[in-house]
Amino acid sequence: MASLSPPLRAAVELTRPGNAVAAGVLTFTGAFVSGGVAAAPAAITAAVIATVAATGGGNAINDYFDRDIDAVNQPDRPIPRGAITARGALAVSIGLFAVATVAALTLPLVAIGIAVVNLLALVAYTEWFKGRPLVGNALVAYLTGSAFLFGGAALGDPLGAGVLFLLAAVATLTREIVKDVEDIAGDRQEGLRTFPIVVGRTPALWAGVAVLVVAVAASVLPYLDDTFGLSYLLVVAPADAVMLWAALYSFRDPTVSQRWLKRGMFLATAAFVVGRAMVVVG
Repeated sequence: MASLSPPLRAAVELTRPGNAVAAGVLTFTGAFVSGGVAAAPAAITAAVIATVAATGGGNAINDYFDRDIDAVNQPDRPIPRGAITARGALAVSIGLFAVATVAALTLPLVAIGIAVVNLLALVAYTEWFKGRPLVGNALVAYLTGSAFLFGGAALGDPLGAGVLFLLAAVATLTREIVKDVEDIAGDRQEGLRTFPIVVGRTPALWAGVAVLVVAVAASVLPYLDDTFGLSYLLVVAPADAVMLWAALYSFRDPTVSQRWLKRGMFLATAAFVVGRAMVVVG
């Protein structure tokens, strides 16, 4: 981004481009796991574009609503440091939501339904649900996991990646709880009632560990019901181990923990890709 002008660089930074592109990869993966991508490349491309644009727009509007909190927790974000105005951030968000809407309207009805729900949820999260104990965390968890459902829906099979949706959503829920522990100081100053503030740091982290154990247990199902073979299990097992280790490490260092939770989730996603690929090859 160094070659971009400062205003454009700030606008791109608002979207958290790494996260937005990663969400697009999740949508593509959902389509691949649900049945492959060769049959409907145009629909999958539109779904990926809609996901990337909607995620970027959601990140931008999150910065818009969170500008006062970010001044405490993340003062280097574009709005607190003065790289872009709050109105400029809102304009970036609206523009990206428009792109996402146009792309989504080319997809099957079930995919359009998921897109509408997700766009509304992205806006509602930052304005109404972020400071509510667990509600905001659960909404973010659903939105992350729904990228897989959306990819499947582009092919008319939203539940084709159902287990992957569950694993990603629960892993994200754990990560969101850990992030709230990391942000306790700024959230308390803003009067938010996040889960760790309400129940305490340690009980919140144990809750995150508990829900992750459920996801790890569910990750074995595609192997047990013969959907995927041993190759899947050999990749998902270390992914589960990484996520469990990261959840337990959150008691020591929440910042490091949430990074490894994300890496573990992407490794688990790779397991589903490997499993599906072996089915296709076989």
